[in-house]
Amino acid sequence: MKVIGLTGPSGSGKSLAAEIFAKFSIPTIDADAVYHDILTRGDGCTKELATAFGGQILNENGLVSRAALANTVFGKKDTPTLLHTLNTITHKYVMSDIKKMLSAMAEKDIPAVLLDAPLLFEANAHTLCDVVIGLLAPYQKRLARIIERDGIDEAAAAKRLAAGKDDMFYRTRCQYILENDGNVAALTDRIKQLLIETGVGII
Repeated sequence: MKVIGLTGPSGSGKSLAAEIFAKFSIPTIDADAVYHDILTRGDGCTKELATAFGGQILNENGLVSRAALANTVFGKKDTPTLLHTLNTITHKYVMSDIKKMLSAMAEKDIPAVLLDAPLLFEANAHTLCDVVIGLLAPYQKRLARIIERDGIDEAAAAKRLAAGKDDMFYRTRCQYILENDGNVAALTDRIKQLLIETGVGII
């Protein structure tokens, strides 16, 4: 089974790209969805996060409030340090789940899977991939997507972008780069071309 890593900065359109891959019969493991699922369990990850960031990140049910966690981490003087702490705690749980999912899919003889992971390199998940693709987009388009997707204002969205890696981080690490300027047809054609170039083929 070929594992295609998809990464890129927040708001670049990775969900759209995943939908296009799905049209070519390539299923997606969404690392963000895995992460969000972990936060709903109230298990070891929740306990570690509450210890690191305080009880204010928990809701009335004792589970992690993503909004409260984001407010605790982003837009602070020490945001880089706080993000490092957050990632150090959560990545091991996310990676464990992803490995289990990949094993289950391999047993089903699925020919290829897309691993959509914004923090692919930071979590060392690129080591699970046969090929890594970076998806980039203009800043203003990314800003607009985050505002619409997360229901936050422009200032909060800008803080999210400022906390992330710049385009060069992805250009120097990914084997392929996709530019998403909003033209879905062009992005679809490029993904189709990439599947052929990487030997995955059109399934």
